[in-house]
Parts: sequence; structure tokens; C-alpha cells
Amino acid sequence: MNIDQLKEEVIAYSKTIGIDKIGFTTADPFTELKNRLIRQQELGYQSGFEEPDIEKRVTPAMLLPDPRSIISIALAYPSRMKVRVEGKRGERRGFFSRASWGLDYHHILRDRLKKLEAFILEKVPEARLKSMVDTGELSDRAVAVRAGIGWSGKNCAVMTQEFGSYVYIGEMITSIAFAADTPMEDQCGSCTACIDACPTGALVQGGQINAQRCIAFLTQTKAAIPEEFRDKIGNRVYGCDSCQTSCPVNKGKDFHFHEEMEADPEIAKPLLRPMLKMSNREFKNRFGPIAGSWRGKKPIQRNAIIALAHFKDESAIPDLLGVLENETSSVLKETAAWALGKIGSPEAVEALEKAAEKEDDLVVKSEINKSLLKLKN
Repeated sequence: MNIDQLKEEVIAYSKTIGIDKIGFTTADPFTELKNRLIRQQELGYQSGFEEPDIEKRVTPAMLLPDPRSIISIALAYPSRMKVRVEGKRGERRGFFSRASWGLDYHHILRDRLKKLEAFILEKVPEARLKSMVDTGELSDRAVAVRAGIGWSGKNCAVMTQEFGSYVYIGEMITSIAFAADTPMEDQCGSCTACIDACPTGALVQGGQINAQRCIAFLTQTKAAIPEEFRDKIGNRVYGCDSCQTSCPVNKGKDFHFHEEMEADPEIAKPLLRPMLKMSNREFKNRFGPIAGSWRGKKPIQRNAIIALAHFKDESAIPDLLGVLENETSSVLKETAAWALGKIGSPEAVEALEKAAEKEDDLVVKSEINKSLLKLKN
């Protein structure tokens, strides 16, 4: 079959299975990316969630023998909820970032890539293909940019003309020599809106991020969050959208093409206090289908405690005392002690004093004493 004709057929088929944008590039090594990744590593800016082998991240031939091209796909996701819920005094809510609304996007993208693979293999049975999404070795963003899906924004996201940065992306390495598409010109210009909006200064400069300071990363860690970042997290229980919502290109961009991406408001903006008492099973049943559950219950509960402190929610004092008295996780207990110190009412002081009498974990006890000292001075 003529490869140009096959490319056109692949593009046409992609539209029928809910792929919103598709691009093609070579399978050449990503040499420029390699230098950036080495620099990120030297500066200690990596998150630790990446593929540790930089060569694998930039060399498609290490992942599929004799690769000839890479197909990049993008699916647009909503930026606004169809049905909104609002928190109120005594019923405060947290917030999952937009990339965690609806069904876990890994499943959605893998479904589209699997269908695309089946279509290509039907046309070219001898083709060799390898698809990946997010957790694969290649940089999804570098592939998408080289394939002409969009440009690399100063917010470190792929910016598309049609959908802004509200896209999920994935790719497929192939043994077929598809003609490469032309990369897009950078269109950020002199704009620094995302850099200015970043709550923690994680965007060091346009296109460079210190993941260790990024709220999206911090909300996914399992350790206690450093105190300097806690006030910045606000009521985010997973992820952060500040560098997207501040972007002028994203203004007014909101697409509802895929039913499985629609937010359940009670999950995307959950009540905070009930989250502190959830069993593992309850958490899995409620939040398991979304991307934001991948690190398990404890990090989300820790973030919910920080959110309650952000609201200075006095109705949560019994719940926070319950964490101090009944929880086995020292991270949750330490965060609860800090939260009570932030709430700072006489009832919070009483709860801290009660917890101090029984606590034998030195880290937690230190946090309790620090909060009490601050409140009594």
C-alpha cells in the first residue's frame, strides 16, 4: 500500500474513534531533549516519577527495533464542569485538577491507541508498533511538539491552537515510514502569565520547571509536605491548574467531546471532612476510577487536611483530633497537628493539648508542641 495513502486513511480513521488531533514525526533520537533532561537532573528539578534512564527517554530505537516514525495523538478534555457544586461553612470542598476529572485518562488514551493499532495492523499485518501514555519511556510532550500537535508552552504543556493545553497526549512508535508533519512555531511570545501565576515559583523560566516546587507534584508525594508550600496548596487535593487557567491561549477553551471525561462534581470537588474517615475500600470505590487516585488514599487525605486548614474550618476540629488519636500514619498526624495550629481557636488548642498527653511519636509531638507554642504566644 502507498504510505501517503495509508497516512490519510489513518488520519480519517482516527477521527471516527474520538482522536481529536493526530500528528506524525520521525523516530530519530530527541537530541535537544537529552541535553535538557541532563540539565534538569543536574539541577535536581526532576520529580522522580520519570523514566530514570535518559537514553530510553530520547531514543525510540531502544524501545522498538528499527523504528521509522512516531504517531502522536491528542484528546481534548473539559475545562469547566457541566454541573457545579459549591462548598460552604461546615461543608468545605477540595478540588481535583481538570486532568483528573472523569475516567482515568490513561485508560481513555490506551483505548484509542489500541484501536489505532488494530486498524494499522489490518492494513499492514507485518507492522511493528509500540504505544505508550504518560508512564512510558518517551516524553509525550517532546513527541507531540515534533509531530506538530502543538508548541511547547512556557507552562511546560503542549499548547494546541484548537484546544489550548487542555489535551491528553499519547504516542505510538511504528516500523512504518510515515511522512513527518511540520512542527508548529512557538506562539507564547513575550507572555509570562503562567510564570507569574505559579503559586510556588516552580516555573523557573519559560519551559523550565522545578518539579520539586510544583504543587501538582507535591500533592502526589507521600511524605509530609514542606511547610513553606502548605499555605500555597489551598484546597487542592490533587494537581494544580494555575499555569493553565492563567494562560491567555486557554481563555474560553472548553470542550465536551468525550463522555468519559465529564466530571462528577461530588468526586472532582469532594467534601473534605468525610475524606478523613474513609476506609481503603471506600476510597477505591469512590475515587479509584480517576487519575488522581493512583498514589492511594493517604496523600489525598493529607491534602484534605491542608485544605481544611486553608479554610480555618472549626467544624473539622473533631475530625482532626480523630486523626491524631486514631491514625497510624505519622504524616497525617503531623499535618493534622499543623492544621489545628492554623485553625487556632480555643477548641483547636484544647484538641492539641489533649493529643499531646497521649502522643509518643517524636515528629508528631514536635509538631503539636510547635502549634501550641505559636498559639499561646
